Amino acid sequence: MKEIMAILPATIRNILTALPSAVREHLEEIRLRQNQPLEIRYGQQSSYVTQAGLLTANARQGWSFPEEQAVKLLSLISQHSLYTLEEELKRGYITVQGGHRIGIAGKVVLERGEVKGIRDVTSFNIRIAREKKGAALKVLPYLYEDGRIHNTLIISPPQCGKTTLLRDIARCISYGNEWSSSRKVGIVDERSELAGCLNGVPQRDVGPRTDVLDACPKAAGMMMMIRSMSPDVLIVDEVGRPEDGEAVWEAIHAGVSVICSAHGAEVAEVARRPALGKLMQNGVFSRYLVLNRSRGVGTIQGIYDQNLRSVQREEAAWSS
Repeated sequence: MKEIMAILPATIRNILTALPSAVREHLEEIRLRQNQPLEIRYGQQSSYVTQAGLLTANARQGWSFPEEQAVKLLSLISQHSLYTLEEELKRGYITVQGGHRIGIAGKVVLERGEVKGIRDVTSFNIRIAREKKGAALKVLPYLYEDGRIHNTLIISPPQCGKTTLLRDIARCISYGNEWSSSRKVGIVDERSELAGCLNGVPQRDVGPRTDVLDACPKAAGMMMMIRSMSPDVLIVDEVGRPEDGEAVWEAIHAGVSVICSAHGAEVAEVARRPALGKLMQNGVFSRYLVLNRSRGVGTIQGIYDQNLRSVQREEAAWSS
């Protein structure tokens, strides 16, 4: 939470500091909407927060986020230079030190029909990235076979732990583990969430043999990584665009294993997307990992082979 507290105005920082320690330790989201009550998500629950740091289900009792605090927060996030956030504002989110991601909403600025940025930012969704070493231990045995690493697609709805799992998979492969010796890992971190880079240096432990392309579009980054760093494994979060699918196809035909993720609740849902569906039909992925929150963040709903046969039963979440 230190990185988060550093970018918050003092008023908001004091409110969050007053929260019960058990709530602070499990914070997942801090939602701030102009002239609306401060809302937090922790564990499986959501609640409004009073100015005294008390939890309440009554929106009228929650501390209302005023316009001047919205201006202050945006200034702190941008280090008092909105110009530096020009590209991030186009995408609708800002990644800060530690890999924490701040979603934003407000007045969209268009130029020739395309989004140029967002001004008058009135909503912030601060998503807290947590490093969970050991999160991958339950799935690692299913990622290796006869010395090779399976091309793997992790499927998960939002906030079910796929980024946390990807990060720990990278760490375990890079360090080496009981199923394999250390391998070279390349991470293409378009949203700066996996490695949490600051000035290009990972702030999260992604392993000693891991190279990171930070804030780089996935498709271009995968090709750059293969040409320049010769990884054994490529790790990429949230693929889905046609160019992403083409890059994955090129990577596996270059002899590189690919472990990536996609939003979705089940395999069949993801298969309906053109780019991913084509890869799946061609048998690119030999492992599918499906996550949910039924038993907490990171619940392993199932692990399947390329024919969608189950190779593992449901297991408890790493957070339980």
